[in-house]
Amino acid sequence: MTHTHPPVLELRELTRTHGSGVTAVQALRGINLTVRTGELVAVMGQSGSGKSTLLTIAGGLDTASSGQVLIEGRDLSTLTRAEQAKVRRTSVGYVFQDYNLIPALTAAENVSLPRELDGVSARQARKEALAALAEIALTEVADRFPDEMSGGQQQRVAIARALVGDRRLVLADEPTGALDSETGDSVLALLRNRCDQGAAGVMVTHEPRFAAWADRVIFLRDGVVVDESASSSADSLLLEEGSQ
Repeated sequence: MTHTHPPVLELRELTRTHGSGVTAVQALRGINLTVRTGELVAVMGQSGSGKSTLLTIAGGLDTASSGQVLIEGRDLSTLTRAEQAKVRRTSVGYVFQDYNLIPALTAAENVSLPRELDGVSARQARKEALAALAEIALTEVADRFPDEMSGGQQQRVAIARALVGDRRLVLADEPTGALDSETGDSVLALLRNRCDQGAAGVMVTHEPRFAAWADRVIFLRDGVVVDESASSSADSLLLEEGSQ
């Protein structure tokens, strides 16, 4: 990929230490990563390698111990809490492993909530939410509550919520974890499509099959990037990883 595309996410010398003294655990050690417009990057690695920590820091949900996180050129550490919250709401779409839908809200209300928080009128927010649900072929669940939907439907609603409005950065933590392979593929197609339309995406996954949707794959081990490849070689690298 040419570097004419502007970076949406930049991680510079990122470290994250949990705890202190002798019990300190270094979750990330000096991570550098740039993700540009139109790019989907998969992050792989064994459990405890730092994948989810990387994602929560990239989305501003956790703070790095040192280093910088830049979203569309803005260094999160230089912003006030209110400004950080605004960047998270307007620029970042986050897909959680466990959906994080609000049980008391319908699908359409869950999806429209971020837009209403942005100050968009309830009517306009609902219109955008219905458009996002239509994009993932889920219009029929618009007025259902999460407990009236299947796991696959809930995950797709969570993705619609992450994509509603003009989010430039989409972060997904094991977005296919609870889904059958066919639904998983439809979720990945959505993420891929949004990146092709100009967003940047970072996805944590342990499935080489899903990593194949990405433009490149980075491998973490003990908080360090140990390898990076085009997604087509993810299979062989993962096999190598597993045999060590």
